[in-house]
Amino acid sequence: MKEIVVRGRKVVAGQAKGQALVTNEPISFMGGVDPTTGTVVEKGHELEGLSITGKVLVFPMGKGSTGGSYMIYEMSKRGTGPIAILNQKAEPIVAIGAVISKIPMMDRFAESLNLFSTGDHVEINADIGFVKIFKHELGRS
Repeated sequence: MKEIVVRGRKVVAGQAKGQALVTNEPISFMGGVDPTTGTVVEKGHELEGLSITGKVLVFPMGKGSTGGSYMIYEMSKRGTGPIAILNQKAEPIVAIGAVISKIPMMDRFAESLNLFSTGDHVEINADIGFVKIFKHELGRS
């Protein structure tokens, strides 16, 4: 297994470990994700039909209505939200949702988010500003 360490900026303090779910598309939490199931429901979205529940959600930035902050909070209360959020650029809607939900969040990575792949095991320590990505090497376990 190959380990990659990337540094970024803490948006919301905390630590988390889990499986990455990655998209290159912005996410709207108001209407784009079903808060009762954690499933992406936005038509045509790269993650349509996939669940963000319990995942380290990696996406460039949020989009859409300010109600998205509350949807992140509602998902957190229901247990259907992500365990951590990694953005290239945090914007207020997602950041506020992460703050009120106490979801560890980071942004402004020096490296591209393209280093992350869906299924990678990821360990976040937003308190000190780093993420470890564990990748399986082909032909090895």
